[in-house]
Amino acid sequence: ILIFLPNIKPIYHFKTKPMEHNINSVKNYKIEANDGLVGEVKEFYFNDQSWKIRYLIVETGNWLAGRTVLIPFDSLVKEPWKTGLFPVDLTKEQVKNSPDVDTDKPVSYQQDLELYGHYAYQRYGGSGFYAGSSAAAMALADDPIIDERLVKEADPKDKRSDDDIHLRSTAVLTNYHIHALDGDIGHVNDFIVDDENGKIVYLVVDTQNWFGGKKVLISTQDVKEINWSEDKIFINITKDLVEKSILFNEDIYNRN
Repeated sequence: ILIFLPNIKPIYHFKTKPMEHNINSVKNYKIEANDGLVGEVKEFYFNDQSWKIRYLIVETGNWLAGRTVLIPFDSLVKEPWKTGLFPVDLTKEQVKNSPDVDTDKPVSYQQDLELYGHYAYQRYGGSGFYAGSSAAAMALADDPIIDERLVKEADPKDKRSDDDIHLRSTAVLTNYHIHALDGDIGHVNDFIVDDENGKIVYLVVDTQNWFGGKKVLISTQDVKEINWSEDKIFINITKDLVEKSILFNEDIYNRN
């Protein structure tokens, strides 16, 4: 939800929730499995309908000859953490044997089934940055419920539309132009995530020449449409309201 202050200059947004952080601050965090390091976080896959993060895109470096793998966001375990480190409830063998995915493209329905089948040992048993009980996680109905029979019976030749699951990379959405009701106002620069439920709650928008290059927060609830072919995001508010919206202060949201 945006905060609008008429006839007052925009102010920095001080978080009411202590568990909101910007995605750029956790890039290059190391992923630590139960038996050792597996790589570094580069980007995230999220559901473009619910805005819930589903997977971390992880580069394995020399360990797997530079292979990029997907790690379930819900496999992240509780604190305490060291700065720059994400522990996950996985083994290196599980990561090594995970299905290959082209991270330059959306995750298809079939690929998501395969990933779910591979990591289903935990039934998505966490709840984001602060993993909780399995019951609590399964209560979250933001993502489609996948019937495990489909995992077993899935035909590798089955070709579904990417739109069936709506999993997209934050890397793809970065730099998309933001179109308000009355014109363009900037481009996506970063994302704010609620650590408790793994949802992207704000887009950080660089207004460039429109409003003096300020970075403002646009609620994902105000997103009307994402046009993937034109690299545009359409929002339900005017340029005037964007100019009066809350400013992004990196010091507040930076996890480091």
